[in-house]
Amino acid sequence: MEDLWRENRIAPESEVVLTYRQPDEAEPVVLRYERELPACMQPKIMENWRGDPFFPQGANPLNPPEKPRARWGVRVYVGMSLLVILICLGVGIWYVGEYGWALPGNKVPDTRPGTDERIPWEDDYYWDFEEPENTAITIPSYPTGGEARLSLSSAGDLPVLTPQQIYDRVTPSVVAVLGREEAYSSMVSVGTGVIFSPDGYIITNCHVIAGCSNCTVLVTDVHGVDARYDAKVVGYDEDADLAVLKVEAEGLPAAEFGVSDDLRVGDPVYAIGNPLGVELRNTLTDGIVSAINRNVDVDGVAMTLLQTTAALNSGNSGGPLINQYGQVIGINTIKMMSRYDTIEGLGFAIPSSLALRWVNELIEFGELQPQPVLGVTVNRIPQTLPDGTVGLRLEDITEGLSGDRAGLRAGDYLVGFAGQDVVSYQQLLNIRRGLRVGDEVAVRVYREGQYLEMTMIMMAES
Repeated sequence: MEDLWRENRIAPESEVVLTYRQPDEAEPVVLRYERELPACMQPKIMENWRGDPFFPQGANPLNPPEKPRARWGVRVYVGMSLLVILICLGVGIWYVGEYGWALPGNKVPDTRPGTDERIPWEDDYYWDFEEPENTAITIPSYPTGGEARLSLSSAGDLPVLTPQQIYDRVTPSVVAVLGREEAYSSMVSVGTGVIFSPDGYIITNCHVIAGCSNCTVLVTDVHGVDARYDAKVVGYDEDADLAVLKVEAEGLPAAEFGVSDDLRVGDPVYAIGNPLGVELRNTLTDGIVSAINRNVDVDGVAMTLLQTTAALNSGNSGGPLINQYGQVIGINTIKMMSRYDTIEGLGFAIPSSLALRWVNELIEFGELQPQPVLGVTVNRIPQTLPDGTVGLRLEDITEGLSGDRAGLRAGDYLVGFAGQDVVSYQQLLNIRRGLRVGDEVAVRVYREGQYLEMTMIMMAES
């Protein structure tokens, strides 16, 4: 050591550090610590059909699956598709609300049938009146003044019939009315009519033959064989919606007509007609009387009609409304319809008690005669006078008309009219129906404790 210090000239007190140099060919040593993974981190080992173990894709925790990339293109496509679907759905809902289920160009009209009057949105119902634009009737005329007359028979003690008996009894008197606009036109108006005279007088609605130049009537016998007749027009009135036709025939089955004033709400009624054309001819429907003397406005014309739940459809117009005794007590004329609401069981018929006078005037004159008016406003509630007599109070007197000229005053009580004691407003109307312009009618009133006798001369409605 001392020799080494001497050779290297190192002081004896210096610190000497010895190092170890590893040979170049030595291999490096890597130290690694291993331990078993927890159960929650153990990879699930599965076996294939050969029994060889394998890791499911993405199940190795040491090799996690890649994060899925955001697919913005797909999201935009789906969003745009949903937007297009919503737009199409909205357009479809608007179209159905505006046009219904009809094809373009077949929009439901916004005007009342036969007029240019627009139907307001808040009044979306209308009348199934079936009148064409041209309502002029050019069917050949039949001479007026015939001896046939419509008459009414009270039901009295007649037995109640079954629907089958009513159909067998009335259907031979129900005919199909076919009207054409021109002789060789394919446009045909189909309606129903009722035979009321064996020599060929038939009642139907005026709107059934409106706009027609010729008319054919089909009469079906008990064997189902049709007989065709060319019909002529005796008379018609558009406001009353009644027309009388005449065919050259004898021995036709005439229907019996009853008194509609005898009906009560709830009475069963039946209708026979040709709904939707001749294919469904002589269809029977039933219902009840829903209202009596229902005042309705039909295209600006005030009509007093019977309301019924019996099903009426296009083609039933002019057909009979029948009571439970097999008597015709009305002529079916219109039904209420709507573009937006479902309306069922709202049919209307002209009461036989009103049609009686009109039909006979059409036969005799070819048109309706002026209707007489009383010229008084009557309180509909009957009043009992001090002596027990029942009367109707006169609320107002129209100057210059029949009541005023007879000397009636407001505050009088009408107790007698045309020789009958007046106990109800309806009775007064029934009596007036049988009067004509110019008739002299005895009137009895109660005024300030005494009874007065007067004479009223019927004047025409202005």
